[in-house]
Amino acid sequence: MLVQSVRLRAVFVAMAITAIACAQTSAPPQTGVRWHDVSLDDYRQHLKTLSVLVDTCEGARNLKNCDPALVGQDDRVDIARNSHPEQRLVRYGWLRALLSKAKDPDPPTKSTSPGGPKSSPQESTTSQILKAAKARLESDLAQASAPAASYIDHAQQRAAMQQVLASAEFRDLQKPSVRDSAFEKFGNWLNHLFESAANFKARSAWIGRALVWGFIIGVCVALVYSLLRLERRWRIHLVPEGDRPAPGAPSARDWQLWLEDARRAAASGLWREAIHFVYWAAISRLESRRLWPADRARTPREYLSLVAPQDPRKPGLSQLTSSFERFWYGGRVAAESDYKSAESLASTLISGGTSVGTSEASPLSEGGVR
Repeated sequence: MLVQSVRLRAVFVAMAITAIACAQTSAPPQTGVRWHDVSLDDYRQHLKTLSVLVDTCEGARNLKNCDPALVGQDDRVDIARNSHPEQRLVRYGWLRALLSKAKDPDPPTKSTSPGGPKSSPQESTTSQILKAAKARLESDLAQASAPAASYIDHAQQRAAMQQVLASAEFRDLQKPSVRDSAFEKFGNWLNHLFESAANFKARSAWIGRALVWGFIIGVCVALVYSLLRLERRWRIHLVPEGDRPAPGAPSARDWQLWLEDARRAAASGLWREAIHFVYWAAISRLESRRLWPADRARTPREYLSLVAPQDPRKPGLSQLTSSFERFWYGGRVAAESDYKSAESLASTLISGGTSVGTSEASPLSEGGVR
């Protein structure tokens, strides 16, 4: 009698596994949908099939009997209670993860001597977890087979909640905006992406790691690129039209006055001072065109760094800056040819629609040597 019972049970297990495989091969593939709508009877039958699957996996723990694909899709159960339709989603991801791990043997248990130190409590083995999964499925089946509770109209509770929501603490509540909905959808997409990466990792560990690290590296590259674009855009600040330069800044003194001082110094044969005044005439002109914010404490190299590399005026300003630093700060003796070269470079920089040879008849303001 016992042998016959075992044979009948084996036949039932084989029929159940065959039915699951046929149902999965015959069902059309659904992309992006992880559940299917089932009735309450179909849900009970699915629980019985899963219970048999756990028994089979526990009996022979191999890849064939413990295949996570045999679990099938999640169930969205239609529940009708006194003409009040309701749908409940039942997920089986925990069972798929357990079956993917069940094919591995249990680790050996560590034994301790009676007089030795007490070891920490050991984790549950896969066999114990399979038994717990069997108990969970049977509990869900018993709950699904229980008579449905009658629908209760919670009118009193609803009235109390409406009274609470009508209080002053909840008057400023608003519906979710379009922005909030967009952020929620983006968050759900990220969660789905990482969940898919976790599923890939269960089959091939390197695919999951590649997806996760690829996403992180992509976000970092996009952030660095955005910061570089922002820094390049704000490298040259435009001063508002209504602002006046600070006292002591080169543009606080008109560029034409700097040029007049340069020509007086050149007429007296003071070529070094003439190059000094020509340089600051060019800086005053560029600053008055709001190429950079006025600052009295800025050095010549800092002025040069404020000009974008693609600006056509940068090569000329670079040569003029080098000449100014060589003769003024370096203390070298300048000649007339050096002044003529510096004046030619300055003329190119400051001749934006204004002739260098003409200057307004304005009194010379006091300006010390910088």
